[in-house]
Amino acid sequence: MATCSTSNDAADELSDPGAAPFGNFINYYTFNPPENRLSLIPATLLRDLGYSGGHQPTLILDVGCNSGELSVVFYKHLVHEHVCEEQPEMSNVHLLGFDLDEILILRAQQANPLPGNISFIPMDIMEDSEQLQGYLNLHGCSHFHLCLCLAVTMWVHLNHGDSGLLQLLSHLASISQHLLLEAQPWKCYRSAARRLRKLGRSDFDHFKALKIRGDIAEHAREHLETNCGMELTQSFGSTAWERKLLLFKRR
Repeated sequence: MATCSTSNDAADELSDPGAAPFGNFINYYTFNPPENRLSLIPATLLRDLGYSGGHQPTLILDVGCNSGELSVVFYKHLVHEHVCEEQPEMSNVHLLGFDLDEILILRAQQANPLPGNISFIPMDIMEDSEQLQGYLNLHGCSHFHLCLCLAVTMWVHLNHGDSGLLQLLSHLASISQHLLLEAQPWKCYRSAARRLRKLGRSDFDHFKALKIRGDIAEHAREHLETNCGMELTQSFGSTAWERKLLLFKRR
């Protein structure tokens, strides 16, 4: 998750690549390669979820996609490598990635190897979701079949508070059949705040006032299951950074 970069943000990243206050790391996938997640996710995931292709499109949403490397590799991992003469319908899978940072999205668009199936747009989901509805309408779908929300929750939480975090989760649950969630643990919050202070920047507006603390993944699960009509169906284990990959399904 990111916002539009400023020159100060870019300079800060050069001195400390973990200090981007909105998660808009200019070199994110150099220190957290896509393989850190993909090694835990089976290539058969879409078929396991019942999306085996056909005439109806299957839609994937990548929230806070940064410069798009994970979006592309994830798509190839689940779809592109399986498209063959025996399964040509698998090419009817489409992925939409979005991020607040227009510069990162431009990089994603310019490097996109599959523009017929993968799209990238700049968007702030906390301010505007009309583009998501437009994308669904374009493909004749009422919801995304799979939503990826990977290492995004902390940045929304720090910049929009407890209500912002719950709003994000509720919105994603309302537009998704399945949600793959990776929530940063609380220790990452402390590290992000410490790096910001080290650079002499103001602290995150909501950090000290947050009441949702501790096991963030468990708080997210409780909210999704209690208030959003979703249920946890599978855990794919933890990444090298000790973050759980949790799969939720709409009831």
